[in-house]
Amino acid sequence: MTVIVRAVRPEHRSDTEAFVRVRHAAIPHIIFTPESVAYDVLHAHPGAHFKALTAEVDGEVIGSATVGVAWDSPEPGIGNANVYVHPDQRGRGAGSALLRMAEEHLAARGVDTLYTWVLDEPANRAFAERRGYRARRASRFLSLDLGGGDLPPRGPLPPGVELRPGTDFGADPRPVFDLDAETILDEPSDVDMQFTQYEQWLADTWRHPLSSPELTTVAVVDGRPAAFTLGRRDGARYGTMMTGTARDFRGRGLAKLCKNDALHRARAAGCTQALTGNDADNGPMLAVNKWCGYRIAATEVRYVRELR
Repeated sequence: MTVIVRAVRPEHRSDTEAFVRVRHAAIPHIIFTPESVAYDVLHAHPGAHFKALTAEVDGEVIGSATVGVAWDSPEPGIGNANVYVHPDQRGRGAGSALLRMAEEHLAARGVDTLYTWVLDEPANRAFAERRGYRARRASRFLSLDLGGGDLPPRGPLPPGVELRPGTDFGADPRPVFDLDAETILDEPSDVDMQFTQYEQWLADTWRHPLSSPELTTVAVVDGRPAAFTLGRRDGARYGTMMTGTARDFRGRGLAKLCKNDALHRARAAGCTQALTGNDADNGPMLAVNKWCGYRIAATEVRYVRELR
């Protein structure tokens, strides 16, 4: 059995469609489209050395991987490789071939610490551990039925608080970037991240084809942006990228207000499913999402391996 690993060619629709088919089968809790995959390849930061890969067996694409250097971390030598194989096609060598290609690609670019997300299933965890990876932290995929489920009602806003859609910042999204850059510093993670390049953030986040300023909410307190939730959309599916509050405004329930407001507007816009994710140690955000009605859909575990 021969496994052929190829880099996704963003200009080839068949490549991006095959990548998305595998991802939707293996990990349906994250929004991908052929357009978003092509965009991610074309607009990645040069320092990321980013690649999207597919693995083909007997003429059929059955595996996928995303590979990149953590260019936005202050610590050098860190990389990420996330491998997913179609659930009906495991055991045919696609995962091994993809991981081997990913490790070689990153090692050649100076990566010595490689992180990967692994679905919390015995076979997947055993796959990683046989290859020298060690388990670290867990993360939850959460799902919410917007079509039939109830949302918490919108209550009166505290004095001085205004909830504004992301479209209000279309001419100048810099305040949203500032909020994202501040809150990412406190997000639980194995790898510290810093958003220092505004133009790259615009490409990665604000101008991304899945980005939905209409379903993004920013809480403004006495004229100052204080909290936010960033929304993405693919048809009837609504996804939250990031929700956070500036340090000076924490403890006032602003993240909850933003999240609930965005969910109400997503439902009004015709979305029937809401998706998000949480680090298992992020108690405050898990509490907000539980209050909103989200339920755990799956769990991933982050693994790490030293390449050198």
